[in-house]
Amino acid sequence: MDEFADLTAFLSVTREGGFRGAARTGNTSASRLSDAVRRLEARLGVRLLHRTTRSVTPTDAGARLIERLEPALGEVRAALDVVNGFRDRPAGRLRLNVPVSAARLVLPRVLPPFMAMYPDILLEVDAEDRFVDVLAGGFDAGIRYEERLEQDMVAVPIGPRVQRFAAAASPAYLERHGRPAHPRELLAHACLRGRFASGAMPAWDFERGGKKVKVEPKGPLIVGIGATTELAVDAAIAGSGVVYLFEDWLRPHIERGELEPVLEPWWPRFSGPFLYYAGRAQLPAPLRAFVDFVKSMQPWDRGEPG
Repeated sequence: MDEFADLTAFLSVTREGGFRGAARTGNTSASRLSDAVRRLEARLGVRLLHRTTRSVTPTDAGARLIERLEPALGEVRAALDVVNGFRDRPAGRLRLNVPVSAARLVLPRVLPPFMAMYPDILLEVDAEDRFVDVLAGGFDAGIRYEERLEQDMVAVPIGPRVQRFAAAASPAYLERHGRPAHPRELLAHACLRGRFASGAMPAWDFERGGKKVKVEPKGPLIVGIGATTELAVDAAIAGSGVVYLFEDWLRPHIERGELEPVLEPWWPRFSGPFLYYAGRAQLPAPLRAFVDFVKSMQPWDRGEPG
């Protein structure tokens, strides 16, 4: 079992690109992981990692070991998880990778009742908006929108099935600068934009009566989509310009009067997110419990928006 733990530590370090990242993910210390890798190298008599002050990368021997080790340890975990089926209730760790929007708008309704039902399952949620291979990243499942689903994965609907993108600004801003009647009029407004980690800056899409309009507005602020999205919302509330975001994200501010809908008849609809995971005969017990729980939830839609 000590050797198994050292192998698992080695894989975690290589997966996270360093001892500190692996320590955060595994809720342990970097020094403990370093000791585990040193023990493994001493036992094998070969160096497995190149260590510098800036990075940790596998040697050729380490890369070959990873290649053979990942599927083997996956089989070991699956075998151990068979025993989990004999427990009164599932236990273990469940790792999810989700976009920030899902962490904010979808999971708050799902996780509290799930955790209450399965107190022996430890949930670990990573929220980020860059594209991540959930299997290579060591995650059990992820949440994605349909256009970003990976092939050969099982997809289960989670969250609202119909959503809209919405534009909004503070009443004070609209009093000063006027209320646009057509999406192209946004080109004359201060717009608060978002940029993905990849560098891509999505256009603002609008649709009405089958007519689609795409605009590339300008403005005084660009935020990173995900981590700093809320900064654009705060700026819009303060009167700095027009923000374009998920309707469910902006709706509480609209209902409180902090923001006013802009071009609401033009807000485009899109399909809701999916929980997705690798299709395999024997799912880990925590993941199976989560999938069944999500499937059992009542439909989220309150009816067609707007």
